[in-house]
Amino acid sequence: MSFGTLYIVATPIGNLEDITLRALRVLKEADLIAAEDTRHSLKLLNYYGISKPLISYWSEKEKVRTEEIMGKLKAGMVVALISDAGTPGISDPGAVLIRTAVEEGVEVIPVPGPSALLAALSASGLPSEQFSFIGFLPPKAGQRRKRLTELASEEKTLIFYEAPHRIAETLEDMEDIFGERRAALVKELTKIHEEILRGSLAEILNELKSRTIAGEYVVVVEGMKREAVTMDEALIEMKSLMKKGRGRKEASSLVAEQYGLSRKKLYDLSLEA
Repeated sequence: MSFGTLYIVATPIGNLEDITLRALRVLKEADLIAAEDTRHSLKLLNYYGISKPLISYWSEKEKVRTEEIMGKLKAGMVVALISDAGTPGISDPGAVLIRTAVEEGVEVIPVPGPSALLAALSASGLPSEQFSFIGFLPPKAGQRRKRLTELASEEKTLIFYEAPHRIAETLEDMEDIFGERRAALVKELTKIHEEILRGSLAEILNELKSRTIAGEYVVVVEGMKREAVTMDEALIEMKSLMKKGRGRKEASSLVAEQYGLSRKKLYDLSLEA
């Protein structure tokens, strides 16, 4: 039996003109288009005059739909997988189907295109040689702060997605945990109200107060810079963290990791001080 092919097709993240000629050809030639939300995808398909059978696989139905779509692929059909915006499986539904297709021997072919994280990074003005894509942080404050603390010593540029109703809280947590790092807040990429705020986390937070908070956000934050500091300077920073409510052990760990110092020595010196 000859299986069909699953194409992973990247679609525009806002501006409908941001689609490749190859993506349009694949969508036109596919036997079936698997879309995250068929109503949303119809706007793109109608814009380019593409009429094909559609099947939705939005998150709550992804596992069930995967079985159905796999049946089509095993019957020899060519399926184009698309999400509402960007690349399926990257902070979007689609990963379950892709993984299943790979495991069961179906040919999987990527058709690259628009990417919110890469577009934001390219325009951020921050180092782009190495970066870590984190995606969405945990929605609960405690878990979010824990995750940010884990990332505090990462030297690569960090890229996050965030929802509008949490963006202010997230930036406040980042300023508290990361300190005065450079960052870029990118809103509504490629859309009418696209906007990029650059500066320190504190400056961006202050600027955000005069803006309407709405739409989709990408936050790009520079990685930790290892600097040579004396123990006295490290103790001053540790004391500052403790004044903000951090425990002695946590504060010594954060400062020691940030500057490549001995946590035990820093902790012991703080007791003497």
